[in-house]
Amino acid sequence: MGHPRIWTKMQQHIQGIQGFLEWAISIGKSVNGFPLWVIEISDKPGEEETEPAFKYIGNVHGDEPVGRELLIFLANWLCDNHLKDPLATLIVENVHLHLLPSMNPDGFSLRKRGNANNIDLNRDFPDQFVFINDDEDSRQPETRAIMNWLRDIRFTASATLHGGALVANYPWDGSDDKRTKYYGCPDDDAFRFMSSIYSHSHYNMSSSKEFLGGITNGAAWYPLYGGMQDWNYIHAGCFELTLEISDNKWPNAAELPFLWRYNKMSMLNLVASLVKTGVHGRIYSSGDGRPLPGSIIVSGINYTVRAGNTFGDYHRILAPRDKYEVVATMPGYKSKNTTIWLDEGPVTLDFVLDPEVSVKGSVLRNIYDCDCNGESKQEFVQFLWGTHLEVFFVVIVVLGFLLLLFQRRQKVKFSTSRQSAGAKRTVEV
Repeated sequence: MGHPRIWTKMQQHIQGIQGFLEWAISIGKSVNGFPLWVIEISDKPGEEETEPAFKYIGNVHGDEPVGRELLIFLANWLCDNHLKDPLATLIVENVHLHLLPSMNPDGFSLRKRGNANNIDLNRDFPDQFVFINDDEDSRQPETRAIMNWLRDIRFTASATLHGGALVANYPWDGSDDKRTKYYGCPDDDAFRFMSSIYSHSHYNMSSSKEFLGGITNGAAWYPLYGGMQDWNYIHAGCFELTLEISDNKWPNAAELPFLWRYNKMSMLNLVASLVKTGVHGRIYSSGDGRPLPGSIIVSGINYTVRAGNTFGDYHRILAPRDKYEVVATMPGYKSKNTTIWLDEGPVTLDFVLDPEVSVKGSVLRNIYDCDCNGESKQEFVQFLWGTHLEVFFVVIVVLGFLLLLFQRRQKVKFSTSRQSAGAKRTVEV
């Protein structure tokens, strides 16, 4: 089967659902020049919002086509059931979902694992344990397309769909000494939780005799290096799973409806878990109320989640547990921390950070907020150190008093989330 027929069929699938709740864009091209089509499903496709983003990627290996077909099934089902099924409504209205049915169209056409250059794309990413692929220009065009895509969009979580086994695989994929052993990442609990959501929602994955509960640590199964999963977590802030969804890599087409039925609830529940669990919120400046692109750290977990530049929003995946201490930081601002209880349902946690104030040349200023030019700044300093020095100290006293008077107090309120997201607690500190 040649490329034109493959992509004509793919475009027909995309056009059949396009214009309702999604649109399709190309994030790059394969070695042979064929588009890497991405379908975005959302109530506001193409717009930046405070909602978490999730991506599914299929057909990373050309000879594993089940994932590409199931993603078309998923896109059609969500668009058809948006206003009919509560889970579809929850996903469409609360998550930005991106679907890349085929990362490797050339390999699919050739019915081989690698791309047109015979490179395994799941060994082509930078790796923390093996210093390979450090030159971005030397990577495959499909790999570069994924990396550029994640520079443009801040994904909270992700999964790639593979074939040849039946298990949910989580980081790390490799180990420090290259041995086959359990080697967990800082968010091991969260990844086990995510993997279990998929496994236990599946028709029979959780009953695996080979993998306890139908999940496995990558390095404990077999170590690999240059994988996309670990790169996502380290470099893109994205929690990615590798999902083996079919024992048969290339099943008969008649089996696809059954494979869709076996994986349907797993695929849906994994996406929905972004808003049904975890900690979500925004970071603001107490000075002018503007959003801050700060950082979120959870005590005891050596990992940082970045807030968005536009809205200061963050989405932190955590396994349900009694309590977590959450810390918000931002250069030029005083950090704040609070303890939350994460049992059933998500928690919305907003932070209002107070600027750090420095006195430099007797100018009271926020070291990150000052946007004045050098000449104006010099004139202002001269003004303060001139005949108006007494007025300056009075202003300091008044500002200090106002800061104490208007210091924000912690507020806690309870609300109910949309649809089936469960009880959502809202906290502002």
